Amino acid sequence: MERTGFEPFGEPLVSATDSQPQSRASKLLLRAGTGVFWTLVAGIVLARAAFFEPGVYDSFSHVASLAKNLLF
Repeated sequence: MERTGFEPFGEPLVSATDSQPQSRASKLLLRAGTGVFWTLVAGIVLARAAFFEPGVYDSFSHVASLAKNLLF
């Protein structure tokens, strides 16, 4: 009798021999989804770099120091 392995939370472990081979459409969809994800990540990072303004949070520090002076 084969001993079934379990992970720490009680879920049975799936061995490599139990998995079904992936179809061509599944591989294509996985690749397309991964490409879209990383394209969005790169777009967001580039947009933040292009529109970054170092002085945006200066007004917050002025408000914070004013509030500190009023409270203490």
